[in-house]
Amino acid sequence: FTQQKLLSKQSCFLYNREVMKSLNEDLKTGNFKQIYLLYGEEGYLKKQYKERFVKAMVAEGDTMNYAYYEGRNTDVKQVIDLAETMPFFAERRLIVFENTGFFKNAGAELADYIKEMPETTYFIFVENEVDKRSKLYKAVKAKGHIVELSAQDESTLKRWIQGIIRGEKKQMADSVILYFLGKVGTDMENIRKELEKLVCYALDRETITKEDVDAVCVTQISNHIFDMVNAVADKDQRRALDLYYDLLALKEPPMRILFLMIRQYRILFQVKALLQQGYGKKEIASKAGLHPFAAGKYMEQAKRFRIQELRAVMEDGADIEQRVKTGLLTDNLAVELFIVKYSGKA
Repeated sequence: FTQQKLLSKQSCFLYNREVMKSLNEDLKTGNFKQIYLLYGEEGYLKKQYKERFVKAMVAEGDTMNYAYYEGRNTDVKQVIDLAETMPFFAERRLIVFENTGFFKNAGAELADYIKEMPETTYFIFVENEVDKRSKLYKAVKAKGHIVELSAQDESTLKRWIQGIIRGEKKQMADSVILYFLGKVGTDMENIRKELEKLVCYALDRETITKEDVDAVCVTQISNHIFDMVNAVADKDQRRALDLYYDLLALKEPPMRILFLMIRQYRILFQVKALLQQGYGKKEIASKAGLHPFAAGKYMEQAKRFRIQELRAVMEDGADIEQRVKTGLLTDNLAVELFIVKYSGKA
């Protein structure tokens, strides 16, 4: 069953890669489908494709033939009235929808309309999640292009980063790229911003180094928490507390820090259990809902704990949360005691 699931996921990835090629071909030739649905967790790619299609399909500044709707309060009847209006001195009318939730519910009326919509009206849907069983999803699939823009794997991110760096006439070793990803995370929008900072910082040099990354790149809070858990595993109490105080200085609430730490231990517990069952990196990433790059990091970190330790930490975290809620401990002191307890040497 697991092998079939992985093969299905690989087939889906290959299919989406082909669809993305088709999207690029549509942009290149100008032969557009009447409807596009871009969905998935990779916000950067969705934003890029949305902006490229809008730029290609309507003239810049043409507010008469372009409309944008966002959010779950979008009025379907108003949309349909506008869609029925002929374009004004233009080839097409483009309507863009973003995070409307139509593909989870309330999209049935629009699904019926799509079947007979005017040939001069075009739709682009940009969503985080969709229900493939929904009437609207099936209607869009029958008439347009659907592509899932999910989180990219490690090798794809590395190639993308190398392409950006080469475009700036600079170099960045693979080991530095991996260190960079470990610090800033795998969100492509954030990666792009951090790369811009790196390029500017190393303006007069050809090679970007690990020291450059440390000097200008902001560590994502999830990676900060990861380092805290590493320090706890190493029984490095001073570093664990220093990292905690750093987060407090960044105005992170103590209970949010505790929540993120317990979440980290919960993921480690799941990864540890999967490792004990003999699963590999791809299987663990799929079952635990992790980015493949993150899965490798969690697998290494999980090896430093016994599964009984991880269970005890989660139970203790729930107990501390209850004591804070009932006023027995202040939030700051509670988290500090938690860190001290598990980072102290036996």
